Amino acid sequence: MIAFRDAVIRYPRAAVNAIDGVSFVAADGALTAVAGPNGSGKSTLVRALLRLEPLRAGSASVDEQPLAALDPRELARRVAIVPQRESLVFALPVREYVAFGRYPHEGPWRAAGPDDAAAIERAIALAGIAPLAGRSTHELSGGEWQRVRIARALAQGGRTLVFDEPTTFLDVAHEMAMFELFARLASDGMAVLLVSHQLNLVARFAGQIVLLHHGRVAASGSPAQVMRGDVLERVYDWPLMITRDPAVGAPALIPLRRPPTHP
Repeated sequence: MIAFRDAVIRYPRAAVNAIDGVSFVAADGALTAVAGPNGSGKSTLVRALLRLEPLRAGSASVDEQPLAALDPRELARRVAIVPQRESLVFALPVREYVAFGRYPHEGPWRAAGPDDAAAIERAIALAGIAPLAGRSTHELSGGEWQRVRIARALAQGGRTLVFDEPTTFLDVAHEMAMFELFARLASDGMAVLLVSHQLNLVARFAGQIVLLHHGRVAASGSPAQVMRGDVLERVYDWPLMITRDPAVGAPALIPLRRPPTHP
């Protein structure tokens, strides 16, 4: 479980807060999505969990323990995070890269063992990257690299997963497969926190949506409570309509064209 309570974050030399009094809980057994326009503060929350940005006020906790009180190895055992951007300087075999997820469970007195090997194989299978396991990371397409990064997080084995735009570069089939996987992991009892621009997919799969606007919570609740025309038009500053997804009945957003302006 991850909880933010009245969290405030401001970047150095910034005039305003990037996160300004945000509160929500990403509970065990649930898929919680954070959405909002570019620059609304979504990735800043992930940076706070990575402890790359300190909180100026409020609190962040993992499993009801203050984030700041957890040493890096213990935090990594509890929470696996896939940030939006990541690159490797040196090429690695894909399987070796996925095995990095087991590092928090090893140490000076413990080498990798059968449990680690099993966790790596399970992660490779769940992420659907078995055909890529023998390749080099430098040979991967953008979508393949994204799926390999997700596999590394799955190999880490914590009870909480955080993904920042995890379906970037993925085609429709792999995007749907990842959302199905995230939903299945949540139904198995994990806390899954997903940052995504894909509002229509989020509305299909998430139990809770936290909609950010200028660093604040503009709306929070079920997809039906958040996916409202008056709320989304104000946040995204664009005309739109809300309909129903014919496949599952979830609310769905349709952006509209603005009428042309004539001189």
